[in-house]
Amino acid sequence: MSATRIAYKPVGMAMGALSGMLAGAAFKQLWKRLGHDEDTPNATDEHRTWREVLTAAALQGAIFAGVKAAVDRGGATATHRLTGTWPG
Repeated sequence: MSATRIAYKPVGMAMGALSGMLAGAAFKQLWKRLGHDEDTPNATDEHRTWREVLTAAALQGAIFAGVKAAVDRGGATATHRLTGTWPG
């Protein structure tokens, strides 16, 4: 394993945590804008419909995956520009 990859590990972990926070905030804002309660439905909430629970889960998953991919790719690109080596 190269020195760049080893050095990138903690940066990648920190960026992963940041992407999770960004995705959570983005999902919460979108959920509110769609006219739902501030709280997202839990799968075990008996007062929520199947449609609402599954829609929230699919939307949340898509947002988290998109934000994580964008942050990971941006970090890898920045590392490549700084070091000349792709970290992945």
